[in-house]
Amino acid sequence: MTAAYATYRRVIALGGPVLPVVSFLGRLPTAMCQLGSLLLVARTSGSLATAGLVGGALAAGQTVAGPLIGRLADRRGQRPVVLIACWCNALAVTALVAASLARIATPPLALIGLLAGATVPGIGPLARTRTVALARRAGAGDRTVGAALSFEGTLDEVSFVLGPALVGLAATVAHPAVALGLAAVLLAGCGSAFALHRTATVLRPVAFPPGARPPRARLPRGVHAMRASMALQGGMFGACQAGITALTERLHQPAQAGLVYAAMGVMSAAAGLSLALVPARIGLPTRWRASGAALIVLSVPLLFVPSLWALYLVVVVLGVAFAPHLITVFGLTERAVPAARLAESMAFLTSAVVGGQALALAVSGRLAAAHGPYAAFAVAVGAAALILAVAATTRVPTAARPVTSAAAAPADSAPSASADHRP
Repeated sequence: MTAAYATYRRVIALGGPVLPVVSFLGRLPTAMCQLGSLLLVARTSGSLATAGLVGGALAAGQTVAGPLIGRLADRRGQRPVVLIACWCNALAVTALVAASLARIATPPLALIGLLAGATVPGIGPLARTRTVALARRAGAGDRTVGAALSFEGTLDEVSFVLGPALVGLAATVAHPAVALGLAAVLLAGCGSAFALHRTATVLRPVAFPPGARPPRARLPRGVHAMRASMALQGGMFGACQAGITALTERLHQPAQAGLVYAAMGVMSAAAGLSLALVPARIGLPTRWRASGAALIVLSVPLLFVPSLWALYLVVVVLGVAFAPHLITVFGLTERAVPAARLAESMAFLTSAVVGGQALALAVSGRLAAAHGPYAAFAVAVGAAALILAVAATTRVPTAARPVTSAAAAPADSAPSASADHRP
């Protein structure tokens, strides 16, 4: 554990301790808005169908626009893109709250939800891109880069556990609108702090003559398979969420659903941090296939859980496999894609998870309503099997790709490269 602690100290030292704090608080609203919008619209409209439509529009907007925001960050730099996106997102979330409280018609409400999803600033994938660039610029090895991705993955996991918990607490104590109001404040404040942090200039776009179009670097074929694997991981999340909700209702413990899902997220976060202890000789392609196999083995018991405590046990153990798969695919993508498309590619992976989760939740929710919770869990097991199939049949480009001058800022505009060598 001492070695892992030292590694994570080096990761945090790359950008300073403030960066992970503002990036975490800046990405927290993304985890709050999905559930928050569902609870808010359901309460104000009295219709679960309307709430589902607005929540689906929000997820669709984030899925489609996420890679576009990443591409803009690659071409224009993170600072202006994040500043504009976080303030637009804060205004869109505020508009969603106001429109819901005013009980406007469903179509314009869904349109506002779509806008709220489309303007999500993507701080999670952009923080990954920035941290990796800092590590590469400091001359760090693949082990430190892998630890940086593990650290960022853990921040994501914690945000997706804490975000819904905050929403649930606000909905119980006061009103879902309070949670979305807090999300808007965090977007404006911490999103701006992330954009204005001194490390924002570590990645700069290449200067092209006026009117010239920047060339589009080709992506290796394996990158598309990685994106499919992430969409399937999102499918597992959605199916597990539907199955857990249906099973807790069958067991007359519906209030436990959120806690069960949170327990899975906590274990996933812990597993993500522990990846720093994996020996370097176990390469990323091997880890991808091993995590795919683990997802199958650990998800099959979902088909047989008889009680609430058995469900807790099974999902906590299953959480061990989630973060390793996510972090490994992020690591493979970082090595495979050209530097000029790194933010876009990281955002694409995140959007794939969101889109897969929303689609699987809709499908498996219907299956659970018609055939019971184990039908939804069967979708999760099937997604795990497809993840292993994709990992086993994909030829992975493994050559490390350092951040070049096309994407990295000059030495005098970024933090000291010596940060990676601190004890």
